[in-house]
Amino acid sequence: MPVYYISRTLQGAELKYTNIEKLALALVTAARKLRPYFQSHQIVVLTNHPLKRIFSSPEASGRMIKWAVEMSEYGIEFRSRPAIKAQLLADFVVEMTTTEEGTSTSVWMLHVDGSSTTIGSGAGILLESPQGDKIRYAIKFLFAASNNEAEYEALITGIKLSLSAGAQKLVIHSDSQLVVNQIRGEYEAKEENMMRYLTQANELLARLESYEIKQIPRIENEEADYLAKLGSSLANIDSRKIIFLTINRKQNEESHQNIFCAQEEPSWKDDIINYLKHGTLPTDRAEARKLRMRAARFTIIDGELYKRGYSQPYLKCLTPSNAEYVLREIHEGICGNHSGGRSLAGKALRQGYFWPTMKHDAVELAKHCRACQEHANLHHQPATLLQPLATPLPFAQWGMDLVGPFPQATGQRKFLIVAVDYFTKWVEAEPLARISEREVIKFLWQNVVCRFGIPQALISDNGTQFSGSKVKEWCRQLSIRQFFTSVGNPQANGQTEVTNRTLVHHLKVRLGNAKGKWVDELPSVLWVYRTTPRTSTGESPFNLAYGTEAVTPAEIGEQSWRVKQYAPSTNDQALRISLDLIDELRDEVSTRAERYRNCMARAYNDRVKPRNFQVGDLVLRRADILKQVAKLDPKWEGPYKVVEIVKTGTYRLQNVDGKILPRPWNVANLRKFYA
Repeated sequence: MPVYYISRTLQGAELKYTNIEKLALALVTAARKLRPYFQSHQIVVLTNHPLKRIFSSPEASGRMIKWAVEMSEYGIEFRSRPAIKAQLLADFVVEMTTTEEGTSTSVWMLHVDGSSTTIGSGAGILLESPQGDKIRYAIKFLFAASNNEAEYEALITGIKLSLSAGAQKLVIHSDSQLVVNQIRGEYEAKEENMMRYLTQANELLARLESYEIKQIPRIENEEADYLAKLGSSLANIDSRKIIFLTINRKQNEESHQNIFCAQEEPSWKDDIINYLKHGTLPTDRAEARKLRMRAARFTIIDGELYKRGYSQPYLKCLTPSNAEYVLREIHEGICGNHSGGRSLAGKALRQGYFWPTMKHDAVELAKHCRACQEHANLHHQPATLLQPLATPLPFAQWGMDLVGPFPQATGQRKFLIVAVDYFTKWVEAEPLARISEREVIKFLWQNVVCRFGIPQALISDNGTQFSGSKVKEWCRQLSIRQFFTSVGNPQANGQTEVTNRTLVHHLKVRLGNAKGKWVDELPSVLWVYRTTPRTSTGESPFNLAYGTEAVTPAEIGEQSWRVKQYAPSTNDQALRISLDLIDELRDEVSTRAERYRNCMARAYNDRVKPRNFQVGDLVLRRADILKQVAKLDPKWEGPYKVVEIVKTGTYRLQNVDGKILPRPWNVANLRKFYA
């Protein structure tokens, strides 16, 4: 059976441990060095000392509790030692372990370096124990110091840290010729501050059993130098076990004990307390009468002011600072639920507190709470008045959008590009296998320009297939103006969105289970849409485009009057007359559409809850517009700064890094942020 011997020499403060703490440290040391065995086996500890009771006692010291938590991950069983020989090996190891002076060197190594730059000062300290353990300190000075002062600060702080670690023999390494030679007595300290530094350093060195100070080249003091210049040389330090400290004042400055008298802040309670205790009243008769009436509902109990309340017998009156603490604890403390302003004020009342501005303070706290703002409900009421888009000419203004992905059809087609004329409501659509600028240009040329002429304007979202450089250049060459909707606001291109919804609905109804045949059904759906009168115009898109209604399949199966009376000789003349009268029809349709838009705007505007921002305001934007949001993620993100009002209800934003977002945002997707 293999036997492992674990030994360790106590250092510094460990020498002052009690016997039971030393036994516990021995067990912890064994567990750390034999961790794989402790994790894979049941460990039996033979001892006559109450280690088990000490580890499980809630009254143990912080050190013992820390060790108990560390030991709890192992399966350790404590048993009483049955005989002396059972502990023979452990006793032998303890008795034969030589003292620190006998076998090992007790010399500690200290490397120090100071750094003084235009942006600040600091020090680096590397302390190495006799066992080779290294402790690194990077120290930042909160005061200005010259290079020599920084070197002395590093030396004095390093000696203090060495004494705290239990060092008695110390070898100090520094690359400062002035400091080393002044400590040795070879140089004389002439300046007053250098003399104070030298005196303090000698006093600390006198507490050591022995010491030696050496001047070494900077290259041999490289690690302490890196620590001193941590801000610019962090990449050169591989270890992350660095302790950061700050020093508020110079070591050679005399410490002065400052005594501050705490005085209670003036508050609304003072007048009431003075009246109840001393009968003091304001000189103004109206104010004095008001104070007497107000103070009738207050009383003083054990020196504290209480208000007689309706919800509670007595409500403790708080100063503004105490009131803020109570509100924050109720709102976001360990039992807080980030409730709203009125609910928060009610909770404070039910818990027995009062101050005159409870509701206002509670509302302001809830309004400025960042967590409440990021998880606030989304806006469902419109924030701006409806601005309908109108066009006086047919085929002059088209709206465009992409629909999909659909189930993959023949030719790997799974997207649908749609274009709608805003006047006649005529719709053009074509299935696509991929979305690109080239496909968009091809569709516009074949389905819009070559059939109905060059339009004056195109309205689309901010997708790259519509706003890319190729499409922009093509539109510029044909003098076509482009208008883009703001991010996450498809209502700005509402005509196209409504048409998309109608086309998708018709496809679903006609397809049944054959979802992959949507491309084959698309021409029939477009035919139905073009020959159906629209609510806003009262006419079908086909009639507004060609001056007559199309002949439908039903009229062929069961012949209608015009099919029966069809005569080729008179048909052409009738069509020409209809084309001559089409302008009058379109004027009537324009008037009818304007009335429809006005009715729709009135119904929409009745629901508007105005909300607007000014340049410089901070806002949050909806998080689910550009990415998928999980259940527990915030609904809003930011804050962002409003840098430009593009138009009513549309704003250009800037992030916290000063970068302006490429696309404008609509007020419907923004909310005010209170810092």
